[in-house]
Amino acid sequence: MTAAGRLELTHWIGGRRVAAHDGTIEVADPATGRVVTAVPAGDAGTVDAAVRAAQDAFREWSATPLAERVAAVRRISAALKERADDIATSITTEMGAPIVFSRKVQARMPVASSRTVAELAETFPWEEEIGNSLVVKEPIGVVAAITPWNYPLHQIVAKVAPAVLAGNTVVLKPSEVAPRTAAILAEAVAEAGVPAGVYNVVYGTGPVVGEALAAHPGVDMVSFTGSTRAGKRVSVVAAETVKRVALELGGKSANVVLESADLAVAVETGLGAAWQNGGQSCNAWTRMLVPAAKQAEIVEMLVAAAATYVVGDPVDEKTQIGPMSSAAQRDRVAGYLERGIADGAKLVFGGPESLEDLKPGAYVKPSIFTGVAPDSELAQEEVFGPVLAVIPYTSEDEAVEVANSTIYGLAGAVFGEDEHALSVARRLRTGQVDVNGAKFNMLAPFGGYRQSGNGRELGRYGLEEFLETKSIQR
Repeated sequence: MTAAGRLELTHWIGGRRVAAHDGTIEVADPATGRVVTAVPAGDAGTVDAAVRAAQDAFREWSATPLAERVAAVRRISAALKERADDIATSITTEMGAPIVFSRKVQARMPVASSRTVAELAETFPWEEEIGNSLVVKEPIGVVAAITPWNYPLHQIVAKVAPAVLAGNTVVLKPSEVAPRTAAILAEAVAEAGVPAGVYNVVYGTGPVVGEALAAHPGVDMVSFTGSTRAGKRVSVVAAETVKRVALELGGKSANVVLESADLAVAVETGLGAAWQNGGQSCNAWTRMLVPAAKQAEIVEMLVAAAATYVVGDPVDEKTQIGPMSSAAQRDRVAGYLERGIADGAKLVFGGPESLEDLKPGAYVKPSIFTGVAPDSELAQEEVFGPVLAVIPYTSEDEAVEVANSTIYGLAGAVFGEDEHALSVARRLRTGQVDVNGAKFNMLAPFGGYRQSGNGRELGRYGLEEFLETKSIQR
């Protein structure tokens, strides 16, 4: 096994390493600002070589018996489990997730999602009789996977595992901010005995490598996770060749606290879901909608809970919030805090000031605002940092209207008496809703409404994204 800190970062094309030929991109530790590694800056030529390798591998891989593909994905899952420490260390070093969170969530989720899709494949309806038709599911072809930095390996495996299991081949462009786990996965794929060319990695920037993948005529599908702005661009470029495009984009999720809610549970769980991973989660519950009559009580509880959070060095096991992923992300979040104050929202915890004792790291103060207007920038735009906006409501209908008032629809939550909370959850225009802090379900579909995207990942729905449907009449 290669230690994460010594992992050689090169493109991975056709089962072999391909060194940089046109410069590199430095990767910095956001806790210190120190450059820790570099990745090659791929270009259209690199993309073309990777797509051709994937096309060549598709012929054999798509004809490989399902049982063998399932076994290969299970071996990949096992190999990732063996590399859990390297994965956690890499993610903490590159994007600042606290090491305990990296171990418990960042490193474990890819193991679970790959194992889960392998298990469900055995009962998946690959063929179905409908009247005089035989309806069969077949692989799409070459899949371009473009993934972000916030959950770097989870987002990769959520695409690669079902795509490969379905018989597709993949060209991955991971985030240049947190690139190491893509290389760790390449090791795991090779160790699992997957043929060369089934999994390829091209590093680089979105405007260069991402655009080249979306435009390439040899790519049959693009699966993209990232910002809504970038997702729109992928859709436009991919439309020229009428590719299938699956998008998992931004969010501004609402946590609706009902009159009947257990406030202690709603506050603790809600704040945790807003600030998890430093708030750098597309499904973070960044708006807490509370009964106006209980706002003062809830805010007091939130501030008390917030004061217990430890912000600091992500390698310290006591740390709950580390740095933002980069200096640019820190500045972006601080800008939202400043604009929130300028717009008249009341800052009750945190603020835009620098954390002097943690310089030169990319740290921000986790913050809570009240008096946030539902149509304000702070309530409408994805901050992607540890910032919670508390918004009061006077009726259930108003709460639902405010919850549904953004361009997004990725996630959400409702706290209250079970049946009542469920009825409100049904009214939210969003892809997934947690009732009273229900646990994450790896078999359930994950994806959004409106400008949060149009695809689904995980479970049976995530597998279906990577399949074509053919009907044969007889």
